[in-house]
Amino acid sequence: MTERPSSIAEDLESGLDADQGPPVFSVGEISTLLKHTVEESFSQVRVRGEITGFKQAPSGHMYFRLKDNDAVLDGVCWRGTAGRLGIVPEDGMEVVAQGRITIYQGRSTYQIVVDSIELAGEGALLKLLEQRKKKLADEGLFDIEAKKEIPFLPEVIGVVTSPTGAVIRDILHRLDDRFPLHVLLWPVKVQGEGAAAEIAKAIKGFNKLKAKGDIPRPDVLIVGRGGGSLEDLMAFNEETVVRAAAASKIPLISAVGHETDWTLIDLAADERAPTPTAAAEMAVPVRTDLLAQVEDDGARLISALNRVLQEGRLRLQGLVRGLPDLARLTGDFMQRLDDWTERLGNAGNAIFRDRRQALKQAAALLESYAYERVLERGFALVTDGAGSPVDQVGKLTPGMDVTMQFHDGKAGATVDTVPGKGGGKKKRKPKPGNDGRQGTLL
Repeated sequence: MTERPSSIAEDLESGLDADQGPPVFSVGEISTLLKHTVEESFSQVRVRGEITGFKQAPSGHMYFRLKDNDAVLDGVCWRGTAGRLGIVPEDGMEVVAQGRITIYQGRSTYQIVVDSIELAGEGALLKLLEQRKKKLADEGLFDIEAKKEIPFLPEVIGVVTSPTGAVIRDILHRLDDRFPLHVLLWPVKVQGEGAAAEIAKAIKGFNKLKAKGDIPRPDVLIVGRGGGSLEDLMAFNEETVVRAAAASKIPLISAVGHETDWTLIDLAADERAPTPTAAAEMAVPVRTDLLAQVEDDGARLISALNRVLQEGRLRLQGLVRGLPDLARLTGDFMQRLDDWTERLGNAGNAIFRDRRQALKQAAALLESYAYERVLERGFALVTDGAGSPVDQVGKLTPGMDVTMQFHDGKAGATVDTVPGKGGGKKKRKPKPGNDGRQGTLL
């Protein structure tokens, strides 16, 4: 790695003019020459250091520095490569970056163009996880109060795991043994580049399904994979996966690794299973046990019901013995009712008879006061020309025509004199010699 600088020195020395001195280069020429030299000498290196000053530009490119106790090295990761990194760089993260050394001529600084990044040892991973765990816990993603209850008997189970691993086989086998039902598999990568993004997308995708859609929405989710090293399980420690699990509206069971393995998704899930097989056992009960329990509960219920009925029957019989003879009671009341009915009928007939007699007496009295009866006793009813009764002398005038009604007929008359009102029509004098007693000779 020291041959190239010697070659440059030789090139400069070969162009040296004894009279004029070293050749003159432009700044750009020197920068380009150095850039080519550095890139040829350090085309692929691995550098260990702590990330500091990390930032991601709107373009998607990542910029940061790698430092140790002796020096600082600028680093850049282009957008196309950033999406394929196994981890998301953070300040304070100790990593081993692989790439090529180049010179950024705009500032005359050298930097590493990163192709891949990995954490520098398990200690660095644990430190990263501890920092991430504290950050997410402070946001409330692991709160017990936010945990959802796993349904007792789901109809559909969604599984997020590799389609070719032993996990899905173990889950399906255990479900068949306990309680066969509908299982939906969302196949994902469970480690390596892009695994975290696929897992988070699967969790979100299951939550977007409609309950009554063509693809039914699961009642519970199982996210799992088999055991492995801490690096193998890192996809389940990524923030995007943990946040998707915490935000899931569907109850979620985490089944990552073996019993001793712990990942951050375990803390965000509603339940944590030590193995995928245990996750299947958490998701459904044993069907035969349920049938036996239903039969036992049914028998106990029937027995309890029969006991209640028997106790009620005995109590009712005891109460009946304390009651009087209903037939005797009703006989007395029926006889009393007949007696009251007869008395009511008799009383009603007497009332009607008395009322009828009183009515006849009133009618006879009314009849006796009728004016026709008065006429029968020798009185007469005098009426004027309009037919109105003349009940006092003051209504008469001399010469007034009146009608007199007797009990056997009517007769007309003319008023002659009225006291205080003078005479009426003059009486005709009888013709001489005719006084009504002696006839005329003519």
